[in-house]
Amino acid sequence: MAATATASSPARATDEQANGDVLVVFGITGDLAKVMTFRSLYRLEARGLLDCPIVGVAVDDWTVDDLKDRARTSIEGTGEQIDQKVFDRFAERLSYVSGDFTDPATYERVGAAIDGATTPVFYLEIPPFLFGQVVKELSDAGLTQGARVVVEKPFGNDLASARALAADLHQYIDEAQLYRIDHYLGKMGVEEILHLRFQNAILEPIWSRNYVAAVEITMAEAFGVEDRGHFYDPVGALRDVVVNHLMQVVAASAMEIPSRNDANTIKNAQAALFHSVEAASPEHYVRGQYDGYRSIDGVAPDSTTETYAALRLQIESWRWSGVPFFIRTGKRLPVTQTELRLVFKRPPKLGFARGRVAEANQLVVKLDPSTGIRLIVDAHRADVGGPAPIHLDMEFSEEGGEGPTPYEVLLHAALTGDATRFTRQDGVEETWRVMQPLLDEPPPVRAYEPGSWGPTEADRLVAGHGRWYGPWIES
Repeated sequence: MAATATASSPARATDEQANGDVLVVFGITGDLAKVMTFRSLYRLEARGLLDCPIVGVAVDDWTVDDLKDRARTSIEGTGEQIDQKVFDRFAERLSYVSGDFTDPATYERVGAAIDGATTPVFYLEIPPFLFGQVVKELSDAGLTQGARVVVEKPFGNDLASARALAADLHQYIDEAQLYRIDHYLGKMGVEEILHLRFQNAILEPIWSRNYVAAVEITMAEAFGVEDRGHFYDPVGALRDVVVNHLMQVVAASAMEIPSRNDANTIKNAQAALFHSVEAASPEHYVRGQYDGYRSIDGVAPDSTTETYAALRLQIESWRWSGVPFFIRTGKRLPVTQTELRLVFKRPPKLGFARGRVAEANQLVVKLDPSTGIRLIVDAHRADVGGPAPIHLDMEFSEEGGEGPTPYEVLLHAALTGDATRFTRQDGVEETWRVMQPLLDEPPPVRAYEPGSWGPTEADRLVAGHGRWYGPWIES
């Protein structure tokens, strides 16, 4: 049994530079594989980046031909145009093992299917309560030596459960073998934040309290919970996207520059940033629930689960002291858009401008559904006969082409041993520490109309700091 690993301990059982020589996907017949995994692996095949067999494992009594059929229909269902030669190469990599995840005989069959592999990558597309069981069985079967284990969020549902989950897994694998997927770490936009901040001499000096009045992070979704009531109702917006996805955006937008490009150095910088974030206050937290949510199948008729969350964070560091970070997310809002927005301090009132107070300059990084950058500055405009804001916009796809999708990035990173794309246990614990007061003392949930910007109570969070801006599509 392996000793519990520390956050920065070296891998004892895996070589991070070795390419995975087989990918084993537990839960390959599920929804995530249908909407994400098959398409991502197919695109890696098309780009010449997939060079190992793929073994699917699930309880369904399927044949390998059934799996290939599911792969084709899943890829087509995402709108991807299939190149038959590429698909044929991809399909030849597929094999299938049927079995109960609690049955040791299943893992004997998995072992036979990957016989000879030295760096297997086990991808657990299964509910978190099964993580410990599957990893234990893999360890008992002697399959974890040299392996990497990739797990999906959530990484616990509060600080205590996150620690318990890690302790459970660390009985069998080291921390360095554990790759926690947060798909925002695969987005081009988040990576671009670091490049924009630190590789542009005109931006780095102003990306601080000296010039920035507030930071706003918005993740708006026009769609609702739909048929995911059974999953969503026990979770809610804070656990679903704030503690993981949006805190990753906070880290990218506020962390200090890593001194090197290795995984530990980057994760140390992220963890240091999280450590400087003060625990969130329930007084600066607004919860909302859209009208009609409680009628969804799987949602309790008296549910108080939030489908909207808005909060204020403070970072006690030299760079950010006194600058509020405002976060909001919600379902059934007017648009689907995720962005980071820096709102700069206003210039003083000037006589030559006839007393007009200029709008605050803003720098916007659009993260989803496409990525881009917008700079909002004041300039003289002929159409209004005087100064007014103008927008300087650029979509990243227009200069450099379309980037890979997040799951392409993350699956390739797992296969090549690039751990920089995955979260580390100390970072997970710090983000739960920040959010834990909001779980312990949640304010009442406020109703809001579908298609609105959420409960009006959220406006009080930004009082004295301007307003909620954007998102880009609305500005």
